Amino acid sequence: MRKLKDILIGLDFELIQGSIEQEVTALHFDSRKVCEESVFFAIPGVLADGHDYIQSAIDQGCRIVVCQRKVILNHEDVTCLMVNDTSVALALISGAFYHYPSEKLELVGITGTNGKTTTATLLHDLYTDLGYTCGLISTVVNKVGNRAIQSTHTTPNSVSLNLLLAEMLEQGCTHCFMEVSSHSVVQNRTLGLRFKGGVFTNISHDHLDYHKTFDEYIKAKKRFFDGLSSDAFALVNSDDKNGSVMLQNTKADRYTYALKTPSDFKAKIIENEISGLILKMDGLEFYSRLIGRFNAYNLLTVFAVARLLGQDKLQILSALSDLKSVDGRFQYVKGEQGPTAIVDYAHTPDALENVLSTINSIKKHQSKLYTVLGCGGGRDATKRPLMAAIASRLSDQIILTSDNPRNENPEAILEDMKKGLNDEQKNKALSISDRREAIKLAIKLADVKDIVLLAGKGHEKYQEIKGVKHDFDDYQIASEFLNQINN
Repeated sequence: MRKLKDILIGLDFELIQGSIEQEVTALHFDSRKVCEESVFFAIPGVLADGHDYIQSAIDQGCRIVVCQRKVILNHEDVTCLMVNDTSVALALISGAFYHYPSEKLELVGITGTNGKTTTATLLHDLYTDLGYTCGLISTVVNKVGNRAIQSTHTTPNSVSLNLLLAEMLEQGCTHCFMEVSSHSVVQNRTLGLRFKGGVFTNISHDHLDYHKTFDEYIKAKKRFFDGLSSDAFALVNSDDKNGSVMLQNTKADRYTYALKTPSDFKAKIIENEISGLILKMDGLEFYSRLIGRFNAYNLLTVFAVARLLGQDKLQILSALSDLKSVDGRFQYVKGEQGPTAIVDYAHTPDALENVLSTINSIKKHQSKLYTVLGCGGGRDATKRPLMAAIASRLSDQIILTSDNPRNENPEAILEDMKKGLNDEQKNKALSISDRREAIKLAIKLADVKDIVLLAGKGHEKYQEIKGVKHDFDDYQIASEFLNQINN
């Protein structure tokens, strides 16, 4: 329990009415969750405005309200603060309420279109293997030491985020590796956190349903680096032309990594096979069971971060050799009499091209590549034809299907995807909106020497249709059909 006045430090506000001597037990921006000693933040959103729910919060018993525009309150016993931006207030007050946990952790944030989850997870696993107690905040799962917590967003809201970091401290964590989404930066969820380092992996076509333009998407990523302090490091991929953009205004120490261009941290691919990678990193060769050029970037990123955090390079490389792939990221299952199925989260044009190019570089000459591809409903529709075109160009056969159609008509999504195909490609493409049936057909069509890519869902264990999440696991379903062939 904290006094309201003690968690307002550093916040510009106007006291409209009431007292800041009140006790506070919780912070909420959902009026349905408030109680008498909680603070309700009226945050304007895309679908709803929290100001419309102030009365509902008061009816629930809440007696402290933070708003960003003048409101009429017919309750003298309610304390009301007005600020310029309630999302900023939520972030700053959340940090204060939980005693600024980010300042007591080695917190590293990873942002970019592709590679965030793998990089954050590999860093968590590496540091765990090195003997540290670590936290992880990712799209797939959040971890506090050995405890796994279901993840609902790539980057949680400010309250949940600071609570997670506080729990990590209580459990003895010294480090936390977290994904930083562009949405979270724009919505101020990470504001007030003190990062030891920030990492930029790459940027490509994604989330334009939210950011509207690619330029705005780049600016959202850049804001993260603009906010880093002078005692932090900023590490960017210099093979991506926008890497230098991220560094333009940052106060942090600047570092680069690359496979192709001159950089502070450099790696070279010696071998790239279905069995794994052999890389030369900082003059030393090591083997990794991870596959593909994109994983070479991920491994180099992890190496660079660990070096910047002061770890010995021989210990890093030794531990990297033992790391396994992340669930749903180039995760493969082999049938004895059927093809090899690869499950990957690739849900952007760039990620899909990377995965398909990797498969083509390691598959045998006589092997065929079958791609099962879906695009999510209620998301950026402009990437649908681009992804279908990439899949058709780099695959021997494509089967267009559903991803998470959400509240869209699956057939309409398939039609959007087909717009990226020419007449010849349309004649080659198959369309099956039932994803399970599409996977079954691909495995049935493929020979033992062939490869089937299941793209788009990766680690997800559900399929969302008309607002309902149904159990669905690409890896499990592929395994089931491959076992049927074996038997």
